[in-house]
Amino acid sequence: MDVKDILKEIKGNLLTLVGGKFEDLKAESKKDVEDFLNASKVKLERWTVFLASGAITAEEYKWLVESQKDLVVLKGLYTAGVSKIKLGHLKNTILNTVINTALGVVLNTDDTTNNADA
Repeated sequence: MDVKDILKEIKGNLLTLVGGKFEDLKAESKKDVEDFLNASKVKLERWTVFLASGAITAEEYKWLVESQKDLVVLKGLYTAGVSKIKLGHLKNTILNTVINTALGVVLNTDDTTNNADA
């Protein structure tokens, strides 16, 4: 398991998710996703290694990732006029996608995406 590959898959899933929801705001959504991943990269790498090694459980991993909610700023989408309510739902969907992708890869399950609506 290569953590960089997992992060790459997480990024791809997030870009697909956000790009699909905001087709006309792809540039803004891509920047927002990249900003979040850059802000969280070190922690996500560390926590994913801990998860893979069994040092933390899936529940602990989920809690840790959810603690990063404040880093999901989505400034570009907000500036472009997306409502705060939609952005709040999207933040939750982004975090769930990160969790499901990492757990799916590390625990070898098929659930590496999240189809929840934001």
